[in-house]
Amino acid sequence: MNLPDTIRAIQKALGVDVDGNAGPQTWQAIYSRIVGPIKSTGPLAATDRVDDRSEKAIATLQAEVRPYARALITKAQLNGITVKILSGLRSYEEQDESFAQGRSKPGRIVTNARAGYSNHNFGMAFDIGIFEGSKYIEESPKYKAVGVLGQELGLEWGGSWTSIQDEPHFQLRPRWASDISEREMLSELRARKESGKGFYA
Repeated sequence: MNLPDTIRAIQKALGVDVDGNAGPQTWQAIYSRIVGPIKSTGPLAATDRVDDRSEKAIATLQAEVRPYARALITKAQLNGITVKILSGLRSYEEQDESFAQGRSKPGRIVTNARAGYSNHNFGMAFDIGIFEGSKYIEESPKYKAVGVLGQELGLEWGGSWTSIQDEPHFQLRPRWASDISEREMLSELRARKESGKGFYA
């Protein structure tokens, strides 16, 4: 099976741009065909609280990211998907622990990022979980639907990465980093952390 050809056939059937890449437009069309039209939440609300579990993780995020995390939960809920924020800020020590998993420690590899090389280390990224009732669902097509919703809000989605796909992952890129590479942005973020300068300033 040739994946790009399959994607092109799906795109043609859905009536979206045919380019062989499953981007936000394609996933939104798939979601709309299966579930129904995606509903809008309106403007971001910075003060609307969500569930307690999510709020605990949201509290670790930069103030600029918090309304996006809450808006994603709300927008997913409007579309019949229960989402909770499972993790936010991760210290350098925690990042190195995660990096060691599947390498020098038992378990499967969960990240390719060492300390200082993940947006989590700066409170700019969060990971979600999808729930059905009280049951956490680790793998589901709904992650792709939530990915579309997050991108509509202006978040970067780990499911659209080419090197390693991370569908539960979302991050908010600062405006000053809009036209530089991820590597350049992370280098600047490490420098800002050292100097105490704001990450979104």
